[in-house]
Amino acid sequence: MSTENNVDIIIERIENLKRRRRAFILAHSYQKPEVQDIADFVGDSLEMAKKALEADADVIIVAGVSFMAEVAAILNPDKIVLHPDPSAGCPLADFLTPSIIREARSRYPNRPVILYINTYVDSKALADYIVTSSSTPKLVSKLGHDEVIFGPDKNLADYVAELTGKTVIPLPPNGCCPVHEYLISEYHLAESLSKYPHAKILVHPETPRNVRKKADFVGSTSQMLKAVDVMPYKEFLLGTEEGLVYRARKLYPEKIVRPLNPKAICTNMKKITLLKILKSLEELKPKVNIDRRVSDRVREIMLTSMEMTR
Repeated sequence: MSTENNVDIIIERIENLKRRRRAFILAHSYQKPEVQDIADFVGDSLEMAKKALEADADVIIVAGVSFMAEVAAILNPDKIVLHPDPSAGCPLADFLTPSIIREARSRYPNRPVILYINTYVDSKALADYIVTSSSTPKLVSKLGHDEVIFGPDKNLADYVAELTGKTVIPLPPNGCCPVHEYLISEYHLAESLSKYPHAKILVHPETPRNVRKKADFVGSTSQMLKAVDVMPYKEFLLGTEEGLVYRARKLYPEKIVRPLNPKAICTNMKKITLLKILKSLEELKPKVNIDRRVSDRVREIMLTSMEMTR
C-alpha cells in the first residue's frame, strides 16, 4: 500500500473518530501541513485559546506544544483535553520557573508580573496578568505602572518597551525562543533579500531588535497573516517558524510567500503527527490534567487579561 493511501486511511479514521467522540482539533499555525489540514481550527496562541472556549465538543485535541495543551485544559476544566505528544515542550517556556518569579517579586516589589502565554501552568499561577505577543503592548499601555516585569521572552520585552515607552524588566534576562533568536537573524534576512530583493519582510516580535528594525512589519503570527492579505504588495518573506508559510499560501494563493529562513523549524511543534492524533483519539489519552485550584486561578487571570485587551 502506498504512503499516500496510508495517509488517506489515517485521515478517514481520524474524521470518523472525531464524529464519534465529539472531538475538536486545535492546531497551531506552525504545525505540519497535513496536521493543519485535518484540524477544525488553525491559529496562533491567542486564537487557539479563544477557540478552546467556544468549542462545542466533549474532547479537545491540541496539535501544538505543551503549554498550549495546558491552556486548553485550563479554559475547559470539564472537557477531556488531549495532547498527542506530551514531550512536545517549549524551549522558551523552559526558561521561566516559579522560583525565578518569586525572586523577581522580591527584587522588584510593587511591579506587576506579566507573563507571556508561552509559559507553563505553575508559572502562570504566580502571574498578575497573562498575555500574548499581540496583547502585551495593549495591556502594558493600560497599566498605571512605569515599570513592569515580563517573562520569559527578552525580545518581546524589548519590543513592548519600544512601543510603550515603559521600562519592561525581562524575566529571566536571557529568555528567548531559539527559533526566533538564532534562525531569524540579520544574516538570514540579508541572505533572503539578496535572493528576493522585492519581497516585504514580516517578522515576529520574538526576533532580536536588529532584525525587527529592518523589517517592513512586526507582529504576531495572526497579525502577519493579516498583513499579507492587506498590504498592497505581491511578495513576502515571513520571519518566523516556517510552518506559517503554508498557512499564508493556503489563505492567500494570489500572493508569493516564502520563509525568511526555510530551516527555521520548531522541532517540538513538528512532533505532532497524524498517527499520534489518531492514536490519541482512539485511546483518549494522553490527557492533560491540572489541579483544579491552580486551573481556576490561572483561568481567572487569563480571562481578566483577555478582557482588558479586548
